[in-house]
Amino acid sequence: MPVQKSDKNQKTPKSQMIRVPTALIPYVKELSQLHRQGHTTAIQKGLHSLLSAIDSDLDSDIGSDSETVKQLVLRLEKLESRQGKSDAPSKSVEHLEQRLEAMATKLAQLEAALVQMQRNRNTSRRQGFPYNNHFPTEVQLQSYTQENLAKRLGVDAASLAHIRTSRSPSDFERWCRSRDPSGLGWRLNESDGMYNPVK
Repeated sequence: MPVQKSDKNQKTPKSQMIRVPTALIPYVKELSQLHRQGHTTAIQKGLHSLLSAIDSDLDSDIGSDSETVKQLVLRLEKLESRQGKSDAPSKSVEHLEQRLEAMATKLAQLEAALVQMQRNRNTSRRQGFPYNNHFPTEVQLQSYTQENLAKRLGVDAASLAHIRTSRSPSDFERWCRSRDPSGLGWRLNESDGMYNPVK
């Protein structure tokens, strides 16, 4: 028949040896002294309320404006940017194409402005007004790809190709003149696939 242990041994477990941070050693010694004096219940209640207060302070510190959350958000953004860099080649090509298209549009606007200035200069020359010799008599225009010419003329590339193939070269030039900001006609060079301006 097993021997029953006394109730006294079941209620108070043996003390355990634990490691304590150096800064807390004096406080643990004081708690041990209070325990030996019979204040165990009061110590437990006090420690419980103290730990609860510390936990609630930690919870409130981790708000949306805490430094910890800010650091986590920064790390997450860095990870997302690194992940996004795996798509970088396609995105960079797309970005480059958009910039080239924007530059082509700006170039078309500049050409239109230069042509208008040339017209104004010729008009003032005919009227006998002094004019500025800083502008060249002819504006050198560059060749355009089908996509860039389509943007210049305000249509998509497929529509431009369809109009060019369905009309004669002279009709296509007239159609281009009606839509071009500078009133230029355009002709396709079959050898390189570029459109050249026709004045």
